[in-house]
Amino acid sequence: MEKPLTQHIVPGRAPLSLKEYEQVGGYQSVRKILKEMAPADVQTLVKDSDLRGRGGAGFNTGLKWSFVPMGPEAAKPKYLVANADEMEPGTFKDRVLLEGNPHQLIEGMIVAAYAIDASISYIFMRWAYKVAAREIIKALAEAYEAGYLGENILGSGFSLDMHLHTGVGRYMCGEETALLNALEGKRANPRAKPPFPQVSGLFGKPTIVNNVETLCCLPHIINNGAEWFKGLSKTQDAGTKLYGISGRVKTPGCWELPLGTTIRELIEEHGGGMQDGYLFKGLLPGGASTDFLVEEHLDLPMDYTAIQAAGSRMGTGTMIILDDQTCPVGFVHNLQHFFAQESCGFCTPCREGLPWVEKILLAIDKGEGKPEHLLTLDFHTKYLGPGNTFCALAPGAMEPLQSALKYFREDFERHIHEHHCPWSKAKVWQPSI
Repeated sequence: MEKPLTQHIVPGRAPLSLKEYEQVGGYQSVRKILKEMAPADVQTLVKDSDLRGRGGAGFNTGLKWSFVPMGPEAAKPKYLVANADEMEPGTFKDRVLLEGNPHQLIEGMIVAAYAIDASISYIFMRWAYKVAAREIIKALAEAYEAGYLGENILGSGFSLDMHLHTGVGRYMCGEETALLNALEGKRANPRAKPPFPQVSGLFGKPTIVNNVETLCCLPHIINNGAEWFKGLSKTQDAGTKLYGISGRVKTPGCWELPLGTTIRELIEEHGGGMQDGYLFKGLLPGGASTDFLVEEHLDLPMDYTAIQAAGSRMGTGTMIILDDQTCPVGFVHNLQHFFAQESCGFCTPCREGLPWVEKILLAIDKGEGKPEHLLTLDFHTKYLGPGNTFCALAPGAMEPLQSALKYFREDFERHIHEHHCPWSKAKVWQPSI
């Protein structure tokens, strides 16, 4: 049980059927909560486990649930939504869980729905995850047939319907309130807060949106307890984590490891180290919307606390590696191009600022940059920062830019002074978007 989330996932093998999943302990947490625990007990146990949201925010899951109105006077129906949109460049951890063990997600969603007394649930999935969608549909049918979903589950009086909804490919849908608008058939614009989704979410009813990896942790916490879950970690942040690495390492991939595993161990032991002929220059620790870390940070534990203290965010825990033969300006420009085209256009700073940032970076990368362009970029990292936009898309986009200007400013200046990209003759790798 050192790797509870992935212990039954074997690359190249079909996911466990419902019967196979039950044989290894599947759905025992559902039976336990329905027979032995009240919703408040489930909330307390998860809160005590210190499970933090694995989608990037890192907020205590049980505490998030506690904001949902409970009792006979609470508005109904209540909704639970699994955020499986996973459109962040460089992020692919949830795909492993969705394709490899869909029943684990369904079980976790039943636990979460019971904890908040939700009767309707949705899996909001990225449109491109065709294999995952196929496996989820199959698993949902099996769960309904076995009585784990539907009316009066296992004779408990608790009922839950679960549906798969595939998005249309907008990154904006990863923001939970934009996701809810999309589920309602509206344009995926973020909503003003308050009211928060826990009180007024999908169709104006109490709603919880949790990440796939977060939900998959729940059956194991119910079965084994809060202290067990805390003991899986190497640091004060509890549990295991799905870490991923993309870039010029020898063995890019995704691994379940104790939370707090160091960056150096991830790159050198699990990622196999840098490819021959390439040196490490920096990394984005948790997907495209996090700040760069550099060599001085390699011995940091990859957890929420340590990475934040270093000036970045752990985010999704999926690293994008920058090597010494990849142009930092081109690297960042590629990311800003993505963010600019994925902006919903709802607020002026994001709608106008991101395309302007992209154009400046393109000019610098082509050797057409001017010294004052760096000052303009510095200005935008503040103007598009937290508190100045309607949601976190633009502030997230500024994180790789502001940290690149901090750590790799000489590379930007070389482009301007030499009037060309110093890496123009090299084969430049860009992160897939």
